[in-house]
Amino acid sequence: MKFSLVATLLVVLAVTHGSEARSLVKREVQAEVDKITQLFKEMSASVTTATQDMVEKMKALEMTNTAQTYMEDSRAKIQPLVEKVQAEAAKLQEQVKPFISNIEEHIRPLTGDFSAQVQPLADNFQAQVKPLTDMMEKFLQQMMEQSKALLPPQ
Repeated sequence: MKFSLVATLLVVLAVTHGSEARSLVKREVQAEVDKITQLFKEMSASVTTATQDMVEKMKALEMTNTAQTYMEDSRAKIQPLVEKVQAEAAKLQEQVKPFISNIEEHIRPLTGDFSAQVQPLADNFQAQVKPLTDMMEKFLQQMMEQSKALLPPQ
């Protein structure tokens, strides 16, 4: 960046020197000085903007690297805990398996007995309710027929 600035300065000086040799009028010299001043201002603004952009990019890169390092460090710290919890969960599952199997063995006969006791009651209830539902169905059918008979013909 310094090299390009120095090279540009040399080019500007060479142009200025050549221009001074040709123009002897003081107004033309002032116009050339104004042009060179404007050129320097533009170059300065360009260099400033480029420098600010570069600084911002470096800050963003540094922040990204910091975040990535933090994530990696956190993962490294948490990983042993995760493995320990998984191992403890597996141990607990193995310890609980016999207990659950024992409960299932005790409940299975009870559920079988319960189903055997409830099924006859459900069948009896259905047998008692069936005539009632049939009677209600016939009654509703008669009501529909009588209602249709009361309607005027269309």
